[in-house]
Amino acid sequence: MQSIPLGRSELRVTPICLGTMVFGDQVNEAAAHSLLDHALARGIDFIDTAEMYSVPARRETYGATERIIGNWFAKRPSLRNKVVLATKVAGPSRNMDWVRSGSSNLTAADILQACDDSLKRLQTDHIDLYQIHWPNRNVPMFGGVYFDPRQDREYSSIHEQLEAMGRLVKAGKVRAIGLSNETPYGVGEFVRIAEQHALPRIATVQNPYALVNRTLDNGLDESMYRHDVSLLAYSPLAFGSLTGKYDEVGLDTPGQPPGRLALFDSMKTQRWARSDALGAAREYNALARAHNLTPAQMALAFCYTNWRVASTIIGVTTREQLDENIDAWGTQLSPELLAKIDAIRWRLRDPAQ
Repeated sequence: MQSIPLGRSELRVTPICLGTMVFGDQVNEAAAHSLLDHALARGIDFIDTAEMYSVPARRETYGATERIIGNWFAKRPSLRNKVVLATKVAGPSRNMDWVRSGSSNLTAADILQACDDSLKRLQTDHIDLYQIHWPNRNVPMFGGVYFDPRQDREYSSIHEQLEAMGRLVKAGKVRAIGLSNETPYGVGEFVRIAEQHALPRIATVQNPYALVNRTLDNGLDESMYRHDVSLLAYSPLAFGSLTGKYDEVGLDTPGQPPGRLALFDSMKTQRWARSDALGAAREYNALARAHNLTPAQMALAFCYTNWRVASTIIGVTTREQLDENIDAWGTQLSPELLAKIDAIRWRLRDPAQ
């Protein structure tokens, strides 16, 4: 598994990234450290987290994931420079009054303070990739479909945010910067303003990319390709629905397999849990089995082999899941199978967008 560059930055990472948002809730600290050790032993050197983790977001677990990773580094100081560490500053409040008192803005001062706070929790002197978790401006996201200009408000500009990121890079606290849950407009503006004002250029965008959510293919892929910005694909297994675990049981069925969509009521209203998204997942899962693949193998291989994807972020709660996800690397999907995948998408579109 060769390392690949992220955008025009100096960072090189493995094409599989360990996502950690379940650390501190579904996965306790000892188990998290074991998963981190095993991922590194399997050759994965890229770790992604965020200040708001763990998920589902709660006041009690805010920052818990970063603290767990920080304690891992503290116990294994020689490993820090062997790992590419990514984290994120939360965007404006999404009903989380424990993050910057529920501010509806993300200012330069907020970014600078959030970075310092993350560095303390992570027990490190630098973050390799620092990302804005979601846009500061009014955009449809996390299941939203339509842009509504009536929802516009005053907010700190992209220029201001880039200037803050520039200060962090200049101070050596951050090596490269990225975005998350972004749009084609946002990518273009961040690149344009950075080049116009000699500010740090975004290296990555972390957006959902899965069989049931390929909205990125509707134009964002072109923007990222032409601007030389790398995609970090998150939720490739659509919160577990593309493993087949929910194919035979509903989310509220007693004894259903453990998983975020079934465990947490707040997850049952998310895009991944919509009935049409779960129905589409069942179709894809049946297609995988018909081609002698597990649903997870096909869903992951779709990302692993896709020209749009630089690194795929996998989230796991057990070593068995981690091994299964890594072992899917190298799985090839035939042109016939890819055509059948596209045929399902043509009918069902992107129900988990």
